Amino acid sequence: MANYETVTVTRHGQVALVTLNRPDSLNAFNAALRRDLLQAVQEVNEDAAIRVGVLAGAGRAFCAGADLSEVAGDDFDVEKQLNTEYKPILMAIAEAPKPWISAVNGAAAGVGSSFAMVCDLTLMAENAYIYQAFAAISLVPDGGATWHLVRTLGRKRAYELIVSGEKLPAERCRELGLCNRVVAAESLLEEALQWAQELAGKAPLALRHAKAALNFAIEQGVADTISEEARLQAICIASADAREGVAAFTEKRAPQWQGK
Repeated sequence: MANYETVTVTRHGQVALVTLNRPDSLNAFNAALRRDLLQAVQEVNEDAAIRVGVLAGAGRAFCAGADLSEVAGDDFDVEKQLNTEYKPILMAIAEAPKPWISAVNGAAAGVGSSFAMVCDLTLMAENAYIYQAFAAISLVPDGGATWHLVRTLGRKRAYELIVSGEKLPAERCRELGLCNRVVAAESLLEEALQWAQELAGKAPLALRHAKAALNFAIEQGVADTISEEARLQAICIASADAREGVAAFTEKRAPQWQGK
């Protein structure tokens, strides 16, 4: 694993923990963090020995959003920054060939909420919350936040959350489907890594292609989705792992997955 200025990457067997590491700034995104996080996510995605990624934040918050000290000046181009610096990271997680889990402590605010939501699964500490802070400074959500919110909450609830600026606590996020589990703050990373280890023990091709099927299904009709599932199923059923799964079931033993 490479060394980074604003991110730490630690390996736990077949799990990689990627931690935003600007705690004094509540992990707000500056240029260095955007650069480091893209490289770290790509590194994890390309490592065949890593089967699950976990995204977390050091200190008191997951991520407070963008570092507003960067937006000063007439030459600031927010559209360029979002498209060329944030979007590649977010899409690298969304389109990764392996699952990503976000472990959210404290605030997931602004574009930080987009990084929490783009992950395939989310754990939140009891003291965590999602905050669409944009309207308070006359901005709109970015980083794909509207996409995630409208598909999870529906249009009316999503709009209310955006314009009200409500800090949505962890338990309410779980009720609404914005996170999977709520755990004690002191055990957040332990629980996230344990869940990731459980996933890492499952068939990698099943995890990969189930994620791809859901990404397809959320945008397409049922007929096209059935065909896409059939295409992915054909890939899976022809794999060595599928043969191993059947053999292990027959022989009443634990399967040995290779991701092939």
